[in-house]
Amino acid sequence: MQSGKTGFSRLETLTSTWIWFIITLLAIAIFTSFGPAELSLGTHIRVVYLHGAWVWVSLAAFLAAGVCGGVGLVTKCSAFHCWSGAFGRTGLFFWVTYLPLSLWAMQTNWNGLFLAEPRWRMALVFAISGLLLQVGLSLANKPILTSSLNSGFSIALMVALLNTTNVMHPVSPILNSEAWRIQFFFAGLVLLTLLAAWQMARWWYKRESYCISR
Repeated sequence: MQSGKTGFSRLETLTSTWIWFIITLLAIAIFTSFGPAELSLGTHIRVVYLHGAWVWVSLAAFLAAGVCGGVGLVTKCSAFHCWSGAFGRTGLFFWVTYLPLSLWAMQTNWNGLFLAEPRWRMALVFAISGLLLQVGLSLANKPILTSSLNSGFSIALMVALLNTTNVMHPVSPILNSEAWRIQFFFAGLVLLTLLAAWQMARWWYKRESYCISR
């Protein structure tokens, strides 16, 4: 009877986490719609804000997956292995969904899709390889393997970003902007998106730790 109550409590917690995640996504959409316009791009710049925040948060999640994986390998603590898997899947979600946002930003602001851009091709390659990696790790269900490959993937991604040419825009167009309102708004958008990522990672962690404890 006690195990049944515990299982129901876990299910209730996982469900409530998703509800809050959806609420946060709605808050992000509403917040983005109030983003400050820009002189040359007008209100279409809001898509660029959202696209930028999505990229930053996905990179933060991948970095967290790598760090947790490294700590887990050194300390042999299962909790860090679980967090590595959770952040890895969260980073993949934001990375994959960033791709259509990137296409939307191209279309609305430059009236076309520049798919030959090196960063776009690099992003697509890592989206496909990351998806295959996470599917494989889920099937293998080996915490140590998850930490090892997530650490390697995050390092490979960071190295690829540093060595990929920018064509469409500079590395940090918003941070390099002199408009403080834009920077302030973007910081708020990143924080909201980080909250959504944390909620998703927390859901994955609870699910991962539950599976390991069974």
